[in-house]
Amino acid sequence: MNHRQSWFATLGTWDLYFVISYAVVLVLVVADQGTGTARAAVAAGTLTAMAALYAWWGRPLIAADAEAGRVWPFIGAELVLLAVAIAAVPVTSYIDFALSPLMFMSLPLRQAIAGATVANLMPVALAVGRGADRADLRTTSIMAVFGVSLSVLMGVFIVRVMNQSEERLKLISELEASRGEVARLSREAGVAAERSRLAGEIHDTLAQGFTSIVTLLQAVGAELEREPDRAREHVDLAVRTARENLAESRALIAALQPAALDAGSLEQAVRRQAERLAEETGADVSYAVGGDPYPLPTAVEVVLLRAAQEALANVRRHAGAAVVLVRLDYRAEGVALSVQDDGRGFDAERDRHGFGLSGMRARAAQVSGVLTVDTEPGRGTAVTLEVPS
Repeated sequence: MNHRQSWFATLGTWDLYFVISYAVVLVLVVADQGTGTARAAVAAGTLTAMAALYAWWGRPLIAADAEAGRVWPFIGAELVLLAVAIAAVPVTSYIDFALSPLMFMSLPLRQAIAGATVANLMPVALAVGRGADRADLRTTSIMAVFGVSLSVLMGVFIVRVMNQSEERLKLISELEASRGEVARLSREAGVAAERSRLAGEIHDTLAQGFTSIVTLLQAVGAELEREPDRAREHVDLAVRTARENLAESRALIAALQPAALDAGSLEQAVRRQAERLAEETGADVSYAVGGDPYPLPTAVEVVLLRAAQEALANVRRHAGAAVVLVRLDYRAEGVALSVQDDGRGFDAERDRHGFGLSGMRARAAQVSGVLTVDTEPGRGTAVTLEVPS
């Protein structure tokens, strides 16, 4: 939207101002006692023609931000009609209060000043042309000077407002572009962090498991003929390791699937994770939702779901727990997710960067959340993520 279009959009009262100016001057013409009927009719008809010309020709030009070369024919036609109206009834010169701002809205500042000056001096030229007396000429000249001064002041104000509007639009556009760039960089940073997290997950789980399987099968090859019982033990261990790797890969794939949220609500997605843990480990897993669920931003839901998946994956891999409690609480100040187990626990100070905790903390920071881990060796683990609303 250009600055003139924005002027029309934000000052929709301009057309009303133009109509009021036309109506007031028309009333002055009709009420002028010294004006004959014929002259009053000419002035009224000319004023009406000026208004119609603005609506049909001038306004579309201004709204389209047309160049001065296309606007001047319209301004010239208005000035000719103004001269006819003033020659018929001098009081019609008051229509300058609408015509002069129109010039400043449609022409460069210097050209608008020139046009407004011509319009305001026109009554003086016509008064001289019809041989007006000195007193009438003096009054007309004073009014012309006053009109020129007022038009210039009003015009400068109009141009300043339009320029400020244009600057605001430019700043808004730059701000939107900057926000878009920040969002793009944030997405790229998120993608890079996710890739790094996945690389660590694969290295710590699947890659190590496959390495163990390869080592075991190599041992089987060497022991198959000499120690068949020992080889059978290694085969059993390789099968068990392969199954664990399969479970790890399924958990990893589940963590990658955004469909976990697409298929239902956050409460349902966390419930499915808890049920999967119970099925895979045989642990007694309970799940509860506190408070009344309310809509959350997608980013917050993703962080909460990923935290639940990571915490439950840690229970599956490391805790050896028999009882697991999963709870999602909706509070006035935010949402809290907690995962507690009665497993073996760990030294939080020594292993604070392990078990995926650094990745969980990084995710939590993205939504201004706080992750706390309460654990000790042999005493189980409680992981809590609190995200403000």
